Amino acid sequence: MGTDGSRTLSRSLKSVKKRDAILRAASEIINIKSFALATMSEIAARLDLRDAALYYYFPNKQALAFACHLQSLERLESILVATLRTHGAGAEKLERFLRDLLHDAAENGPLLYFGDLSYLTDAQRAEVSDWGQRLTNDLERLVEDGIVDGSIVACEPKLVVQLLLGMLIWLVKWVPTIHGVTPDRLMAAMGVVSLRGLEPRRAAAETRRQAPASAK
Repeated sequence: MGTDGSRTLSRSLKSVKKRDAILRAASEIINIKSFALATMSEIAARLDLRDAALYYYFPNKQALAFACHLQSLERLESILVATLRTHGAGAEKLERFLRDLLHDAAENGPLLYFGDLSYLTDAQRAEVSDWGQRLTNDLERLVEDGIVDGSIVACEPKLVVQLLLGMLIWLVKWVPTIHGVTPDRLMAAMGVVSLRGLEPRRAAAETRRQAPASAK
């Protein structure tokens, strides 16, 4: 590759990294403050950019939020697909998915979940909603598989998945305000309030017997 080609590639990679940084900052700020209260100026300031530089990548806040949703869905889908390809019981896969999702958020920034989409256009809202529903359906099937293989107690998969997603949505708003919270600590807490409750009683009792004294 010639010099001009190398420079073009370098600029392209730099542009991708800058765009990813913008999406991360925007997701963090929108999660904490809401779409209505987040501003393009605040997002630019977080990255030490001029407003004009931000508008070079995204023409308005709506386009930026839509891009955040799409990137979040891509990340969530990638983790879910990788999880579904692994071996193990349904409960193991569900816990692996949640753990990997939390670790991804810790490394790459929070997702902008598909909850309130009122600020998007009809076409944007339909795309995010349809994609989100497909992933939700896959998660429900994962829970159903766990019920069939006996690793998850009989329950309503649709409600369980909505409760887990609701917990994740709340965590991305709450965790940044707490110092020292790690994905492993969050998984331990989620296990206490939700995942252990999905186990058949015999498995839950065995888990308690095997838990270290410090965790009891």
